[in-house]
Amino acid sequence: MKRVKYLNNRDLLAQIHASKNTYCSYVAPEDAQYDLIVPNLKKVNASAVAQARKAKAKRLTQEAWEEAKAAGLKKIKLVDYTVSPRKIEKTDLVFRVMMFDHVPMDDERKKNPKTTADHHSKVNFPPFQHYKFDKNGKLVCVGKSHWVGGMSNGHFSADHGKMTNQLAMMYMKLCERYGTRANWRGYTYNDEMQSQALMQLSQIGLQFDESKSDNPFAYYTAAITNSFTRILNIEKKNQAIRDDLLEFNGMMPSFTRQNENETAGPSYQKRMKTAHGDVHEVNKTTLKKLNKTLKKKGKLDSDDFDDVQFKNKIDMTNHKPVVKKKW
Repeated sequence: MKRVKYLNNRDLLAQIHASKNTYCSYVAPEDAQYDLIVPNLKKVNASAVAQARKAKAKRLTQEAWEEAKAAGLKKIKLVDYTVSPRKIEKTDLVFRVMMFDHVPMDDERKKNPKTTADHHSKVNFPPFQHYKFDKNGKLVCVGKSHWVGGMSNGHFSADHGKMTNQLAMMYMKLCERYGTRANWRGYTYNDEMQSQALMQLSQIGLQFDESKSDNPFAYYTAAITNSFTRILNIEKKNQAIRDDLLEFNGMMPSFTRQNENETAGPSYQKRMKTAHGDVHEVNKTTLKKLNKTLKKKGKLDSDDFDDVQFKNKIDMTNHKPVVKKKW
């Protein structure tokens, strides 16, 4: 039976794109799909056009192959549906330009603004605009994020969109699966950890920037890890306060506190120092000298260990290195 992958970067990126589109306005529906992301309009040059053509050709090839596969065709090859980048017109390319030009200024939001985003109104993901070449070869704006209405007569809006249901289900699946990991599933407050992680994803989920990375799975996993760790630290503080109150009233604290009290005692520390007997002190410099001597003489003697000031004297007379078998 073929293994089913419930979550992958490709599906996550598709749902993130669909969710962001609910906050955007476009001249035509086909303008919503971008071919290349650039930091500013100056980067839209001949090289960017070539990259956009390759990216669009690859996407069209994949879509055609998936349609044929969904139609029930057998023995299909990706090569049979390959689209050449040369056949794609320059006017069909869509460029996503990351910019704040259409976002209103708000200097009172931050007392000490440091970045460009601090000078503008707060948005739930990095704003952008979509541009296309017209028949005259000039770039024309065909879409804006956080926008309602036409490109010239519309207005800014940051709360009219929503997250897709499928992306929300992916967040829930991520939190649920992460909560079953061996290092987290044993805690009694595991449900609270998952709830905190789910709330964190709902707040920062769309802040993933496709221009910097194409791995949203790692981005979400890091956010979930931080949420789980935050709840763990809070519970540890609460447990410490509870144990202090129990000890103050002459009652038995938790098993964790009892363990800490036992291992922190001087008798335990003294016992642990001699638990493993004498320890041979070895460092990189010592090993380097011994290897040099072994390579030169072909064997090691006890005197060689005295030269490197080895702590314990060992009889290494006629010691020879292990010969590795050659297969």
